[in-house]
Amino acid sequence: MELQGKVVVITGGGKGIGRAIAIRLARQGVKLALLDLDEPAMAETIELVKEAGSEARGYNCNVADEPTVETTFAQIAKDFGAIHGLINNAGILRDAQLIKVKDGKVVKKMSGDNYDMVIDVHMKGAFLCAREAATYMVEGGIEEGCIISMSSLAYHGNFGQTNYSAAKAGIVAQSKVWAKELGRFGIRSMVIAPGTIDTTLLRSMPADILQQIADTIPLKRIGDVDNIAQTVQHILENNYLSGDVYEVSGGVVL
Repeated sequence: MELQGKVVVITGGGKGIGRAIAIRLARQGVKLALLDLDEPAMAETIELVKEAGSEARGYNCNVADEPTVETTFAQIAKDFGAIHGLINNAGILRDAQLIKVKDGKVVKKMSGDNYDMVIDVHMKGAFLCAREAATYMVEGGIEEGCIISMSSLAYHGNFGQTNYSAAKAGIVAQSKVWAKELGRFGIRSMVIAPGTIDTTLLRSMPADILQQIADTIPLKRIGDVDNIAQTVQHILENNYLSGDVYEVSGGVVL
């Protein structure tokens, strides 16, 4: 895909990995539609996109709410005239062990509400946004489109993350289905599964813990958000990539 002038939607586009993707794509002349619930963060990203030489609009959108997603994508199509790419990046964490045991007694359980919330935002949100993006890609008659969904190495299974790991594994499965179903329309579907990436949440951890994490990575360093953004650009530009998972982990093999 030639990126200049294309329209790409980024969920969770206000900060972190979403912001890094927006800035990198803006430098390639991509027009951005940013979806997030953090409006001040979106406003900051929009200004950074302008500084990078492109344009962006922000949309307050809960990706797990079907009517809101439908309305938002209709507005994006109206505002920009087309949708060529979607980056499913929005996500939350509600970590807990399935059961927590003390002295042979279960003292805490992962709540059903927290399970549902994580599945809804990650997996259902990716599904709803992909469905709407694909609709406008097909009906808009674009020559090629691309859907990229963010998973995580957690899709292999992480201690204390039943909900998150299940959601990230589901994202992989969904994306592979979309690659098979949408390929005949010129729409590609790919997954990026980041390893440990330097985000605001990670930087809140003590320095010694961060060093311990880095020591477990074969490259002996934690990844940068632009490493993920670089991968997004590569997938968008390479029009024979579809149905696969890129693990961006510094060499971690699970």
